[in-house]
Amino acid sequence: MTLNNNYALVTGASQGLGREIARELASLGYNLLLTALPDERLPELVRDLENKYQIRVSHKEADLAQADAVHQVAAWANNYPLKVLINNAGIGGTMPYQKANPEYINKIIQVNITAPALLIRLLLPSLEKHDQAYILNVSSMAAFSPMAFKTVYPASKAFVWSFSRGLHEELKSSGVFVGVIHPGPIKTNPEVCKRIEQQKLFGRLGQVSPEKLAHIAIKQLFQHDSLLIPGIMNKLNWILIKIIPIWIRMGFLSKVVQREISETKQYSFS
Repeated sequence: MTLNNNYALVTGASQGLGREIARELASLGYNLLLTALPDERLPELVRDLENKYQIRVSHKEADLAQADAVHQVAAWANNYPLKVLINNAGIGGTMPYQKANPEYINKIIQVNITAPALLIRLLLPSLEKHDQAYILNVSSMAAFSPMAFKTVYPASKAFVWSFSRGLHEELKSSGVFVGVIHPGPIKTNPEVCKRIEQQKLFGRLGQVSPEKLAHIAIKQLFQHDSLLIPGIMNKLNWILIKIIPIWIRMGFLSKVVQREISETKQYSFS
């Protein structure tokens, strides 16, 4: 039986961290609202969660790179007693900036920056109806250092970090708690998995399975941890980033990414 009538919205829920966060919330008795891109087998996940956890699950296929889609998702979610919002949907890419077309740049900004900021604003009135509600924004370890050949992605995740911290401070006297998580590399779709493998040892540093990440994320969010850095290696990397001068770490990270491009002789966007 469903433990309560509360709902959680998870964006980017069809695979990787989003899918496992949906499972984690379902195991706690939350009813779910799930969004993902079309044709990513979201209905199959819905049936699996309903059957396994005896909860109610609704889904909406949407491309959050489109402004209209963000408003449509918010209008849909506002019909439910929403208590938890997980802004997980995100995209990244690897290529020289001068090779990037405007659509590529705009899509990263729309999905990683505009969508979560706008969704929160549109859904905040629903969240505020509860004595206690939660927002979790998914950033990245990349947020803590700029790098060449990924110029837009880490900048977008730095926005997520800064925005989340500021919003946490603003809402801390209300019943809406805001947290942000900074995962390292996560194996999700085949393109991302391939890119992580190409980075060899560097790609494996800080890597935590989506299942473990999801457990850490939800557990610490509900414990009111506002800054989540999962895994010992990621915590160590976070300390090193604070210590190592930016010109050293930016040069090192940029060379790693440049080597990835030169070895594969192709650019990626996923």
